[in-house]
Amino acid sequence: MEILMQDVLTVILAGGMGSRLSPLTDDRAKPAVPFGGKYRIIDFTLTNCLHSGLRQILVLTQYKSHSLQKHLRDGWSIFNPELGEFVTVVPPQMRGGGKWYEGTADAIYHNLWLLERSEAKHVIVLSGDHIYRMDYAEMLKAHIENDAKLTIASMAVPLKEASSFGVLSINEQNRVETFSEKPQSPQPMPNNSEKCLASMGIYIFEMDTLRRVLRQDANDQQSSHDFGNDVIPKLIDEQQVYAYNFCSDRGRVARDCYWRDVGTIDSFYQANMDLLEPVPPMNLYQPNWGIRTYEAQLPPARTVSSATGNEGIFINSIIASGVINSGGSVQHSIISSNVQIEDSATIVDSILFDSVNVGEGCKLVNCIIDKHVKIPAHTEIGLNRVEDAKRFHISESGIVVVPESYQF
Repeated sequence: MEILMQDVLTVILAGGMGSRLSPLTDDRAKPAVPFGGKYRIIDFTLTNCLHSGLRQILVLTQYKSHSLQKHLRDGWSIFNPELGEFVTVVPPQMRGGGKWYEGTADAIYHNLWLLERSEAKHVIVLSGDHIYRMDYAEMLKAHIENDAKLTIASMAVPLKEASSFGVLSINEQNRVETFSEKPQSPQPMPNNSEKCLASMGIYIFEMDTLRRVLRQDANDQQSSHDFGNDVIPKLIDEQQVYAYNFCSDRGRVARDCYWRDVGTIDSFYQANMDLLEPVPPMNLYQPNWGIRTYEAQLPPARTVSSATGNEGIFINSIIASGVINSGGSVQHSIISSNVQIEDSATIVDSILFDSVNVGEGCKLVNCIIDKHVKIPAHTEIGLNRVEDAKRFHISESGIVVVPESYQF
């Protein structure tokens, strides 16, 4: 079955505050938070679009969007508008009476005029703040084959985590029979009592259906204007809502079944650490599914022997361009571009963002250091929780976060 990609409009929701990721989101939108040494979180969603053949993309921004808009300009100005291709940033237009977006459905409703100008028949709604690889073209094929009005990407999650998701139940034809947003008592899967079928927040709507339900929702004074809470449950009764099994993805991307909502410091930290596994659960090295980003033209990373004779050492770590390790030791860590590590510094189980300077003899353990931080010589972070708590945010699992441009 051939799908004309001009029949598909993609909308990426990238306006959330990401308050649970503070202080990493104090000055940037969540989709713009650095990830994996060289990427931004939104790069994964946009890369999926690129490899899936989606060329008409609207990115709806809102809170603290400057860093995100700059990244999209620098790294994603790659499509040709003369061929009908675009990645267009859409800040709030205040078409709803001067209000900010009040929910996921409301964000698209405020921009319904852009959808109506489009000739697309199908609308793919995505989130810009999840880490995963997926071939949306395969989900679109299943959507069309099922003659669906709405298709929801789904995957099995542990029962104890399911209350954080929208939970579905389906019949043998994958038609969705029930949908409950963040239930207190999630319904387990019939064939696995310890797991639930959860929505991933990835939707494909028929254009006519989306326009209709958004208008109905906008006129509902009791609605929270959210897809999971309000729009989807009402569509279930129409019996043309289907689930797509993400873990049986039939596309060109390797089937690793990896999807993470990096909404907290601990989940963000763990998703980064996943990349350091001997066989990472998500493969960044698949040749035909490379993750695209903006990367400055920097010299290669290098190690240097210090004046005291110490050799710069990297062990099981990810190292970006422009890094200079002058006699320090880096173990099981992710080091972003332009980081400088001085003599006898030790970095273990940590994530350093761009342009961090680690002074001589520093010890960093279980921490995240945001951009443009100069750490004085012999500073210790992550070794004394009481002292760290006087200056920095500490996550539930003990990850210490030093905010951007922090002055010691």
